Amino acid sequence: MPEKITAQVGDKQITIETGKLAKQADGAVTVQLGETIIVVAAVAATKAKDGQDFFPLTVDYREKAAAAGKFPGGYFKREGRPTEKEILTCRLTDRPIRPLFPKGWYNEVQVQTVLLSADGENDPDILSIIGASAALMVSDIPWSGPLGAVRVGRINGKFVANPNHNERAESDLDLVYVGNEKDVVMFEGAAKEITEADFDAALKFGQECCQPLIAAQKELAAKAGKPKRQITLNIVPDEILKEAKALAGDRFIPALLTPGKLAREGACKAIQDEVGVKLVEKFGAEKVTQFVIKDAFYYIQKEAVRSLILNNGKRLDGRGFDTIRPISGEAGILPRAHGSALFVRGETQAVSLVTLGTNEDAQEFDSYTGGKTEKKFILHYNFPNFSVGETGRISGPGRREIGHGALAERSIEPMLPLETYPYAVRVTSEIMESNGSTSMASVCGGTLALLDAGVPMIRPVAGISVGICTEKDDTASIGRYQLLTDIIGWEDAYCDMDCKIAGTEKGITGFQLDLKLRGLPHDLMTQTLEKARVARLFILGEMAKVLSEPRKEMSKYAPRIIQVRINPEKIGALIGPGGKNIKRIVEESGCEINIDDDGTVNIYSVSAEGMEVARREIEGMTAEAEIGKVYRGRVVTIKEFGCFVEFLPGKDGLCHISELANFRVKMTEDIVKMGDEIWVKCLGVDEKGRVKLSRKAAMAERDGETSDKQAEPAGKQ
Repeated sequence: MPEKITAQVGDKQITIETGKLAKQADGAVTVQLGETIIVVAAVAATKAKDGQDFFPLTVDYREKAAAAGKFPGGYFKREGRPTEKEILTCRLTDRPIRPLFPKGWYNEVQVQTVLLSADGENDPDILSIIGASAALMVSDIPWSGPLGAVRVGRINGKFVANPNHNERAESDLDLVYVGNEKDVVMFEGAAKEITEADFDAALKFGQECCQPLIAAQKELAAKAGKPKRQITLNIVPDEILKEAKALAGDRFIPALLTPGKLAREGACKAIQDEVGVKLVEKFGAEKVTQFVIKDAFYYIQKEAVRSLILNNGKRLDGRGFDTIRPISGEAGILPRAHGSALFVRGETQAVSLVTLGTNEDAQEFDSYTGGKTEKKFILHYNFPNFSVGETGRISGPGRREIGHGALAERSIEPMLPLETYPYAVRVTSEIMESNGSTSMASVCGGTLALLDAGVPMIRPVAGISVGICTEKDDTASIGRYQLLTDIIGWEDAYCDMDCKIAGTEKGITGFQLDLKLRGLPHDLMTQTLEKARVARLFILGEMAKVLSEPRKEMSKYAPRIIQVRINPEKIGALIGPGGKNIKRIVEESGCEINIDDDGTVNIYSVSAEGMEVARREIEGMTAEAEIGKVYRGRVVTIKEFGCFVEFLPGKDGLCHISELANFRVKMTEDIVKMGDEIWVKCLGVDEKGRVKLSRKAAMAERDGETSDKQAEPAGKQ
């Protein structure tokens, strides 16, 4: 029978139901907020694949166009590869649930979310996390939940739970918070320079909001949950692990303290290979597989790294716990890029390139769930195999690259004046070398490259990663611990946290927390924020030595821009029938021209001459007649009573025969002929928009003619 539970989170209700849909899955729920509804199903294989030596968890999130009452775009009219939004929601769902599966359990698990209804107001990403937790809770899959999840905004200084899209547009904080009954499990998001104290308060608010959801899931599991299945864990046999430790002896400590990432890895690998051979000789190849050797040495190295930190007060590269690796950088390293920079922190290198484009270059995308449909600022992150000295499959960006790029993008974006800046901006971060927190290096390198491009950033942004090494006490709570500023790769792999915080000298702009623990107490997170603040200020100081403010001059290869304001009612005339007019201007000037609905015309060009041609044409075609102004015009019609003169492109006025000269004119043709270019002065515009012109007044103003002076020959005035 279906069971339904409702949780009150702030002023909104979230409903979780199970037993109605996807009943053949191991666990399935629907989650509803407003009229946004998702279904989440979890299934685990009954046994691990032969030779499996890792936990294969797949989390997938998909949005259906039908959920919003729309057709998918494209020729096939069917949803295709996942969008960036879907990939980021997959990662958002995956990261908090992954650490809560049993260590050493290698059965494949799939958690799939499908958007069934989208109201355009409430984002389903938070519901995906809640649904994954609830589906695993009611299933027979072993998992140490439940988890609560909430989006925290701040509007006019007040925290808001699960703000809708309109509220998020007014918020200076976008925090996705995931917690268990006591501790923080994961967070990520962006802010507009929020202080550490306010961010700390936001985390507390998020933790409180999670509790009704956790209680609801526990109640739902009690009513409709399945008994958890019995499992077998793949653990290295005690006798093999003990023998491996004995054979390795004390050699691992000096190997781990070897300077340099590759040298350190090589020294440890040599011991592993030597000991592995001896283990096979003693226990046999059937019992000591390569997977067993790999797992055994993972445990040995992990134990040694943590012992060095907690017992000996040493880090692998010899630094103090709060010491940041040497930082260096260069700006303007690539001649053709509009902006470029190299940022180096220890053995982590990022080369960043900036491209400035027109509004036509902004990224547009479909949105079934509401919110933005265009981005003027894009940051793409690329992580090639050679950056870690390895080979591997070469393909397009994977989920990790998209996630890291999104983190760096949202960290920098609050410091870009995108509403007034006329360019679309793209940053690409090419990782050249990696040993810890390349996403934060991308923030630093991207900032330097933007400054090099002359982008008027409000303030520079820097980022740093802080880790933690913990030891549990007799109550399974964290006893001893050590925070680690600027973690390297093995500290990330063998310790317990990767907390990335980016921001300016005034506050935090981007953040992301990944834990290997089941949760982290709030007071430790408070300490982490302070460590990150101190480190960030130091890095900003080092970056300022490279480039402290935007360059005054843009690259000669970057498109220049001028803006022309026209009457919005003139937009149609400027474009012309079938775009005839604007196409002609683009062709003649070589410029790119964008027209906004408010009458702002952006002209982009690398040629000053072409830009002037376009500006002159646009102003001429859209200008209004100014009373008292003298124009150079062309005679387009001859009448007995005067002539019509085109004094602006597409705009003509009547020069009456009495206004042709400062004497009596018998026939219009005595003074002007068709096609003549003459000077005329605007005398007035009537209520119907008809313009009255005067050649006589223009000549008097330009030449000081007297009343008895004879007219010049037509066509030469």
